[in-house]
Amino acid sequence: MTRAHDAPRVDRETVSLGRFTFDRGGSVSDLRVAYETYGDPADPVVLVCHALTGSQRVASLGEPEPIDAPFQPAGGQSDGWWTDVVGPGKAIDTDRYRVVCANVPGSCYGTTGPASVDPETGEPYGSDFPPVTVGDWTRAQRALLTELGVDRLHAVVGGSVGGMNAVDWARQYPDDVERVVPIAAGPRLDAQLLAVGAIRRRAIRSDPNWNGGDYYGGDRPTEGLALARQLGHVAYLSKDSMAERFGRDAGSRGRFDPFPPDPAAAAFPYRSVESYLDYQASGFVERFDPNSYLQLTRAMDHYDLAEGHESDAEALAEFDGEVLVMSFTGDWHFTVDGGRKLTEAFRSAGTATVHHVVESEYGHDAFLVEPGAVGPPLSGFLDQGVRGYASRRDSDPDDRRRRSRRSPDRDRCAPVHASLLSG
Repeated sequence: MTRAHDAPRVDRETVSLGRFTFDRGGSVSDLRVAYETYGDPADPVVLVCHALTGSQRVASLGEPEPIDAPFQPAGGQSDGWWTDVVGPGKAIDTDRYRVVCANVPGSCYGTTGPASVDPETGEPYGSDFPPVTVGDWTRAQRALLTELGVDRLHAVVGGSVGGMNAVDWARQYPDDVERVVPIAAGPRLDAQLLAVGAIRRRAIRSDPNWNGGDYYGGDRPTEGLALARQLGHVAYLSKDSMAERFGRDAGSRGRFDPFPPDPAAAAFPYRSVESYLDYQASGFVERFDPNSYLQLTRAMDHYDLAEGHESDAEALAEFDGEVLVMSFTGDWHFTVDGGRKLTEAFRSAGTATVHHVVESEYGHDAFLVEPGAVGPPLSGFLDQGVRGYASRRDSDPDDRRRRSRRSPDRDRCAPVHASLLSG
């Protein structure tokens, strides 16, 4: 018999946290944080940390409404980006947990960022906005939860740089969280990904409309942002997934092409993969701020778990909860090896930790588009910790590979309609 689930209570708010000083210097006089909560306020709280360009709207629950923000969550990874995982009866079950997700400082979906108006000048912060770090996100989330009356979290869950954010909770607030779940994450980025991030930012800064970051009120550097987004997509997909989806097929140049063709273009096919990248970029530039993209990619690239400590394990030494690390074999952004290093750091610190490895050709996007692979181990771990994870017949406390099980609602051959991507 199918269990009936009541619609969860949904709250969408923005709270003022007052003056906020950033790790790398500088402050804002009034940090406002936009957040959503789902479920009963009396239930154990699960904090979900969004990925690079995600929003607080982690699930499509309740009636969506415009928010007081420079940009609006509208499709893609900004709106209902984990609806297959968060909700009544799902892996993060809003019948059992109160779920909180907050937009991070430096973003543009309601939390104070470069596109927000500085109350002291009446103009957008622009280039004057302080540099942000993943640590800043964690501290802002801690302050928000205090405002909400939440002292201790049942769990912190995050994917991609949101997974780094989740790990940072174990480092900064080890007594405030019981379970940590970093998914498709690692202790730091490698040199190749640092190079990709640098090129993405240079694409924005080389746009003729960049104007040193103070472009508000004029033309935004959308071509530079489009290029940065396209490069990000390539980094988040695997070779196998791109070959399966696009191959060398020709596409049709349509209204989504953000760039003029070069003189020789007519003599060669416009590839299906080009069409896909152009489509994704054209939608993204309408819903995201280039300055925020610069800020958030720098925060991700800068993050190093061991910063200020002799080792990753020492950084986690005070945390005595439990951890589930989840990695995907096709992910070359946050590799299985990165997940293994994160696992080893927690274990070396004496933390009960399991590493769940999923065989998947999707690449970094797998945690978003393969809920059938993410849901079962996550649900068991949230329920009973390491013991709940290990009790499942398809899992093991040691590293164990598991074939992904795609949601029947996902079409593996529909790249445009899958939310994609984590950046």
